[in-house]
Amino acid sequence: MFDMILRRAHLVDGSITDIAIHQGVIAQVGNINTPARQEITLGGRFFLSAGWIDSHVHCYPKSPIYHDEPDSVGIATGVTTVVDAGSTGADDIDDFWQLTREAVTEVYALLNIARQGLVTQNELADMAKIDARAVRQAVARHPDFIVGLKARMSSSVVGENGIAPLQRAKVIQQENGNLPLMVHIGNTPPDLDEIAALLSAGDILTHCFNGKPNRIFSPSGELRDAVQQALKRGVRFDVGHGTASFSFSVAEKAIGMGLLPHTISSDIYCRNRIDGPVKSLALVMAKFLALGMTLEQVVACVTQHAAEGLRLVRKGRIAPGLDADFTLFDVRPYQGGLTDSEQSVLAASECIVPLAAMRAGKWFLTEQGKAEHVFSV
Repeated sequence: MFDMILRRAHLVDGSITDIAIHQGVIAQVGNINTPARQEITLGGRFFLSAGWIDSHVHCYPKSPIYHDEPDSVGIATGVTTVVDAGSTGADDIDDFWQLTREAVTEVYALLNIARQGLVTQNELADMAKIDARAVRQAVARHPDFIVGLKARMSSSVVGENGIAPLQRAKVIQQENGNLPLMVHIGNTPPDLDEIAALLSAGDILTHCFNGKPNRIFSPSGELRDAVQQALKRGVRFDVGHGTASFSFSVAEKAIGMGLLPHTISSDIYCRNRIDGPVKSLALVMAKFLALGMTLEQVVACVTQHAAEGLRLVRKGRIAPGLDADFTLFDVRPYQGGLTDSEQSVLAASECIVPLAAMRAGKWFLTEQGKAEHVFSV
């Protein structure tokens, strides 16, 4: 007997199916005749996808700069898994791990190569703070929690060190099983051409559609050759919207050229969650619908593609043997404007409304889901 069966789940590809869950894992997908202790008939009213993964957040509550609570940026907004992007380094990763044991949301970390993490904006201005031994020890202590490394490569972070922190990061990456490396890009120096030239297959270029002068397009409007070559090598584009790192005009131009992001992420923390322009992963996803991506493409960026990029092998798809993580959501008519990080406004006709999230076989309603009495949990 299964613990639960979801009847007539409407998947993003348009299919309708039943899904059986047992002990927090997907047990069967398809026509199911076996009984269960509980059945919920979704009736095809809303969309069900694998649980959303936000692959770039800041949710270490003790961070003095960018902080939030994992469940505030996660399960409360329909997101089942969050990946903190470098808030902590080797010095405070143990504390972060311990705090996340209390969260409903599944939390992973990209370890900042600076051992103190994001205590100040210029964490890579002192090369002595990049401690390869401390990184190795942290990864050894938390091999299931640390899923990658993070290096922020912009002038306010690296000071006078230019490209040197990234060169060090690539060595550390190789010393730690070639973990995924997420690289933040911002104002020069270092120049994006220098950054892109060092990246290899599986590395993640975040803030890929920022509108700063050091962006993916040359002043003449062409995709930089170094970026094009990096993509050919298998470097991945991550959105990392954030307060100051997402431009509709850059994204529109890139998408028009067929350069879709591999992952859509929010770079959310308490301030841009409350005051905008981020608000939630769902809102960021809606912006890409407005930019012309299909619903299937958008959802893939926060499920399968996100899981693949960070090697989360039990997540991202609806298949037997994987974690029973799901997001129940609706796509609804919307007449208004959406705002990017530069205060530009894009007209939108649809919004994405998360109603509930299942994490390891247990349902949690969002505020909208509670208001609409979607079902009892």
